[in-house]
Amino acid sequence: MSIVPVDWSDAAACRGSEGSLFFSPEVSERKEDRHEREFLAKRLCSECSVRGECLDAALARHETYGIWGGLNELERRALLRT
Repeated sequence: MSIVPVDWSDAAACRGSEGSLFFSPEVSERKEDRHEREFLAKRLCSECSVRGECLDAALARHETYGIWGGLNELERRALLRT
């Protein structure tokens, strides 16, 4: 297993923002609330200069939760299958 450097994270648009946008809460979340939360997180990702590096790191680490590089868990899984 290789270790991915995280220097790119210093330039991430999400740095210092609330993590609650990027990860599901510990309690149940309504479908509509999840869509809204993910929409807001992905909008922040879309303006990020290191989005590609973030996604690459998430794919390399097989991140199973959260929004990384503008993609949620299911979208990353689908990307890995292609």
